Amino acid sequence: MTIIATKGTLDMAYPPFILASSAAALGWDVAIFFTFYGLSLLKRDLDLQVTPLGNPAMPMIMPKGSGWLSGRQIQLPTSVMANLPGFQRMASQMMKKGMAQKGVASIEELRELSIEAEVKMIACQMTVELFDWQRTDFVDEIDDWVGAAGFLPIAQKADVNLFV
Repeated sequence: MTIIATKGTLDMAYPPFILASSAAALGWDVAIFFTFYGLSLLKRDLDLQVTPLGNPAMPMIMPKGSGWLSGRQIQLPTSVMANLPGFQRMASQMMKKGMAQKGVASIEELRELSIEAEVKMIACQMTVELFDWQRTDFVDEIDDWVGAAGFLPIAQKADVNLFV
């Protein structure tokens, strides 16, 4: 299986790592190609945020509070959420707290599980150059640094290809 990870937000970091680690646990050979903002998921220091911009289905659910407030959805349009100062950081902290309370693994934990399960981490070299990033910004466990032409032969041999 191959997965193409293109997004680097907190909510979009979960699908590639959950799918990859699950498939690897089933004995599948798995490779994730991290490109554009998805490449930030391989950085040593993660500060992932969730954003309501471009995410109209984003519910704002209170993870904690008094009995009547906990678990309730705040009815705010995403356009309003996006314009409130500090909202993105607050929403990110709320999501992380809610996930921890529900026993959901962190992105760091899922990334480590994927690495331990021998999921191949492939970094897009073009993106590294485009954003003027350095290889030292990233975790050591990256298996390869290639462009699209280097990744496509791997995808061609896969039975399952996913774009997230």
